[in-house]
Amino acid sequence: MKPRSRARSIALQVLYETDLSSHPPGDVLQTRLEETELPPELAEFARRIIFGILPLREKLDKVIAKYAPEWPLDQIAAIDRNILRMACWEFAISRETPVKVAINEAVELAKTYGSDSTARFVNGVLGTLVDHVDEIYQILIKEIPQETKLES
Repeated sequence: MKPRSRARSIALQVLYETDLSSHPPGDVLQTRLEETELPPELAEFARRIIFGILPLREKLDKVIAKYAPEWPLDQIAAIDRNILRMACWEFAISRETPVKVAINEAVELAKTYGSDSTARFVNGVLGTLVDHVDEIYQILIKEIPQETKLES
């Protein structure tokens, strides 16, 4: 697995666990980093993903639901939902990852962590979201806390 892919994998694990529990994300990240050592710059990349997404989870979910209504979020598995959130955040907010790379990385995560149909599902939803990337950015950028904007 490529280094940034490992960082995304850790970010996904943290997001998934915090989505299903009340565990503090910082503690979960620390545990994951103790289990899977990453160089500092990759640990920081994982941290940026996690703490970039957490304050935007509800808005990300609304955006996904708005632009991909044929897939009701309450019927999407938690792992799939978090993969979609990550990719959407990467290509619509962070914008340091090219869109095609963000989608490919999401599909690879889906193959590793999802069910047999997750990769196809994730690819389909993200394909729909990409058509609206600038609108998604405008919707989400209003929701980012000011201190997060300054870090970017």
